[in-house]
Amino acid sequence: MRNPTISIIIPTYNRAHLILETLDSILLQSYQDWECIIVDDGSNDETDVVLKKYIQQDSRFQYFKRPDEVLKGPNSCRNYGFELSNGNYIKWFDSDDILFPNALECISNNFSNNPDLIVSSLQYVDFNKNVLKKKHAFLSKDILHDYFKGKIAYYICTPTWKKSFLEKQSYLFDETITNLDDWDFNLRMLYNEPTVVYLDEELIQYRIHDSSLSHEIGKLNFDEIKSEFKAIKKHISIIEKNKKLSPNILKEHLKVRCKFILRQALVENNKYKFYYFVELLSIQLKLFKFSEAVKTMIGFTIYNIFKKGYRLL
Repeated sequence: MRNPTISIIIPTYNRAHLILETLDSILLQSYQDWECIIVDDGSNDETDVVLKKYIQQDSRFQYFKRPDEVLKGPNSCRNYGFELSNGNYIKWFDSDDILFPNALECISNNFSNNPDLIVSSLQYVDFNKNVLKKKHAFLSKDILHDYFKGKIAYYICTPTWKKSFLEKQSYLFDETITNLDDWDFNLRMLYNEPTVVYLDEELIQYRIHDSSLSHEIGKLNFDEIKSEFKAIKKHISIIEKNKKLSPNILKEHLKVRCKFILRQALVENNKYKFYYFVELLSIQLKLFKFSEAVKTMIGFTIYNIFKKGYRLL
């Protein structure tokens, strides 16, 4: 029996109520040459019961538990799933994403060009699968710059990667990052200048709901904010060495993010406001923005005493 062409790798954690639709959308694919590797991150709901039905129905579904010695988290599960994969192309997927029936067929039509990466568009939906008006921006003439700045996004699910390209990388997903993990992964792959085919077609439904990590930043989730800062600083360090872009581009972006989060933390009197203040001050000094740093110190001090001075930040 020959290896499947596409390996779909899905980490999951307590998504028994959602993963049914995801797996059904894979079963309905017009293109049949795939395997689906689901790696459970320690679910305590009915995930194993749900998956058992699919495995019995179709042997292309494979269900694994994350080994105990492997760090908990979706990135660890993705890396583990990659080790188990047999396909020539890898499609990372999440357990609440939905493939349109022709998705894999549209992707496979480009295999003859032998690209390292195939990227498609997606459709945003809410938790009730209502289509949102938000437009997915993923096309660019300056990919690295626009990806750095967040003007375009691939997410986890829109790229399909050639396995041999991924095997050449020193590592895949950073298991210590919980937020901006797709941004980190995709950028590190793009630094290596893969050959890319773009499909300007919506092939995936991507859910946006209140429990997503992107919303946790707005809720001042300290762990997720630290993860975001860590990812950005990591790439500042990388591009200072690889010279792909000016690191000041990303330093400016970090400055804007720090300022936004600090303002919100001050208004809400968040207990981590001093941490955000130090982060903002640090990046301003690294950018030699000394007058901005002075305004930040004055604004932070005045606001803490008088609840005024917000505009100085």
